[in-house]
Amino acid sequence: MTQPLRLGIAGLGTVGVGIVRIVQKHGALLATRAGRPIVITAVSARSKTKNRDVDLSDYAWVDDPVALAKRDDIDVFVEVMGGSEGPAKDATEAAIASGKDVVTANKALLALHGQALAEAAEAAGQVIRFEAAVAGGIPVVKSLTEGLAGNEISRVMGVMNGSCNYILTRMEDAGLSYEAVFDEANQLGYLEADPELDVGGIDAAHKLALLSSIAFGTQVDFDAVELEGIGAVTIEDIRQAADMGYKIKLLGVAQLTGRGLEQRMSPCLVPETSPLGQLQGGTNMVLLEGDAVSQIVLRGPGAGEGPTASAVMGDVMDVARGMRISTFGQPAKSLRKARAARAAVPAPYYLRMQLLDKPGALAKIAHALGEAGISIDRMRQYGHDDTAAPVLIVTHKTTRTALDEALADFKSTGVVTGDPVAIRIEAV
Repeated sequence: MTQPLRLGIAGLGTVGVGIVRIVQKHGALLATRAGRPIVITAVSARSKTKNRDVDLSDYAWVDDPVALAKRDDIDVFVEVMGGSEGPAKDATEAAIASGKDVVTANKALLALHGQALAEAAEAAGQVIRFEAAVAGGIPVVKSLTEGLAGNEISRVMGVMNGSCNYILTRMEDAGLSYEAVFDEANQLGYLEADPELDVGGIDAAHKLALLSSIAFGTQVDFDAVELEGIGAVTIEDIRQAADMGYKIKLLGVAQLTGRGLEQRMSPCLVPETSPLGQLQGGTNMVLLEGDAVSQIVLRGPGAGEGPTASAVMGDVMDVARGMRISTFGQPAKSLRKARAARAAVPAPYYLRMQLLDKPGALAKIAHALGEAGISIDRMRQYGHDDTAAPVLIVTHKTTRTALDEALADFKSTGVVTGDPVAIRIEAV
């Protein structure tokens, strides 16, 4: 009889319980598709007495995830605890050292320690699979490492945090402020315990760093991601963007340029008619561009019990079938350290500012832009009070360096109140 693939699951939160349910519900189907049974041998979590609405009585309980990782009766260590340090990192390292393959949903762990873990696993003849760490149920890692392996990838781009997309689309649909929708999302449980991981773009930037490594054959470098969250986006920005035919999205973009690897996670304007512009609610979308396929679009649920557990089980099935793929699509030791590049590819920008109601105020702003080599595509002025007027400018293509020069000069004009908002308009 073919030997079963034995799983040890560390973490019994939403995702861990989802994995247990899939194995229990679809055991016969999994065995047929994998060519061998998939069984759970042991589990570990912080609390043994917590009611999880799933039967765990057939599995050994292990209090310490490191001890679970070392057990002789598991073949695959499934890490769904989360966290970049502590038990998750220690247990993953222990699993590799004990000859276990690893399947994880932990984006933070791999974004910060992926290179070292991949080298250790590959030296030991083990594999690390992490489809569930990026975009939930969307098979984007598999697409890059397998389906598009014959392509030279030119750009990876997408909405990779469903909570942020929910907030931005909810603001537009309901005409609510960022603060109001943030509180609503928090009460609904859509945000992490530390909401800054979501709205600050950190969660999505972890994912972008992992995809960049696979796409461009570089070492994971989360610290090189230019990071800006959605906290400064106002309902006025959303309305004015819509008035010009755009939507605002927290967009991750990675591309290799002559200056180095550009990685950024920031609010961007995208055409409302584009796939990204039409993306609603908590859904994720990733666009991959390659020389042979041009552009493909992957869309689906980015989080939740079912989608994330589904992605974990996809990796488990690959291990069961004997697929041995390098962690980031090529041997870890062959990954090169990329030179980090700030957004060097020119693009138009959306600028919003409050100008004092003084003669010549607009001329001073136009002069500052001209001195930085930036030309104006269009400009609008909305209703104003007795002291200030909101002004919206869309530039022609320019570099972020030139734009920063102009923004710095705005302060010396004496006509700008507060801090101007600048949002890149991304070609999709």
